[in-house]
Amino acid sequence: MRPAHRAMKRPRSLRRAPCLVSYWQDDQLVFENYSTGSRITAHPLTSEILDFFDCWRTVDDAAARFPQFSPDSVRAAVNALERRSFLECSDRTPAARTTALATWSSWNPAAGFFHLSTKDVPFAADQSHADAFLRRKTRHMPEPPTVKRYPGTRQHQLPPPVDTGEFPHVLMNRRTWREFSRRPVTVTDLSSLLGLTWRVQGWIHRPGLRPAPLKTSPSGGARSPIETYVLALRVQDLPRGIYHYAADRHRLELLHDGATSRQILRYLPGQPWFTGAAALFLMSAVFSRTQWKYPFARAYRVVLAEAGHLCQTFCLTATWLGLAPFCTMALADSQIEKDLKLDGVTESVLYAAGVGVRPASRSGSGTIGRRSAR
Repeated sequence: MRPAHRAMKRPRSLRRAPCLVSYWQDDQLVFENYSTGSRITAHPLTSEILDFFDCWRTVDDAAARFPQFSPDSVRAAVNALERRSFLECSDRTPAARTTALATWSSWNPAAGFFHLSTKDVPFAADQSHADAFLRRKTRHMPEPPTVKRYPGTRQHQLPPPVDTGEFPHVLMNRRTWREFSRRPVTVTDLSSLLGLTWRVQGWIHRPGLRPAPLKTSPSGGARSPIETYVLALRVQDLPRGIYHYAADRHRLELLHDGATSRQILRYLPGQPWFTGAAALFLMSAVFSRTQWKYPFARAYRVVLAEAGHLCQTFCLTATWLGLAPFCTMALADSQIEKDLKLDGVTESVLYAAGVGVRPASRSGSGTIGRRSAR
């Protein structure tokens, strides 16, 4: 009888990670994997090593490619690059974020690098310390002018703008509130905020394509990538919890029971003044909707602008309702995405807005629109 042949074990292979960028910072060459957040400074020879691993190769292959170095030194360099996630290993499953970033192939590296490099940045825990830092900064870096002028040009004085009527008053009364009454907002007001800001108002029907949603704010190509989640704390007739807003059906879908003001502090670090809000609205982007039509990195700007359009609509609607709105982009991105079960790549949180009832001492100031008629 022939002896049984054991299956030959394939040699361990490595390949360059897909989400790498390099750049000079002062006098150092920096390599960064924007998928994992790993960053190193290294000799330019590192570029040659990474270039060699453009497909699956072994450490022995690398040693043969760089005979001017000892095999041990090549092995050490390759192992170090693997540990820092610059090389992928054939016997390991790629990280979920790396796999998700493959859907951004037409936007990377520009959009992916920016998107992930600007997540989870540190924020000042104390506003007074932040203000003191800025005052110190002005000593060696003067604050830039807040307006631009062209001296010596011919000037034309414009007539006064029309500022009477309900709409100008809504615009003039919009502000960011940091104080709130403990009274709950009504579910009718919550419905109005959601319905006038994020609800699908109609559809564009196009042969051979899905119907495109129309909302009260503009969207590039009518792609509407923004989704909305509601952290309901004090809303009459609505149990506390985290909800997803189904914009096509004007319904709230309960994702998690219960909600506390501590969640607002976790989601909006260094901003304790917002913990008194009655509801927090978290806007995320489903990037594939925009990527499908616009396969170039500039479209990332479109998604950010759309979040801004929607947030301003929200703030104006809340002002019209006589409520106290606010908005912020200082977010604990990964904490929010963990609670919402978002991967942070195919869908990622971008912006937060909130609302409460105006405090009693100031509830009459600037009250306009529907509230003034009640």
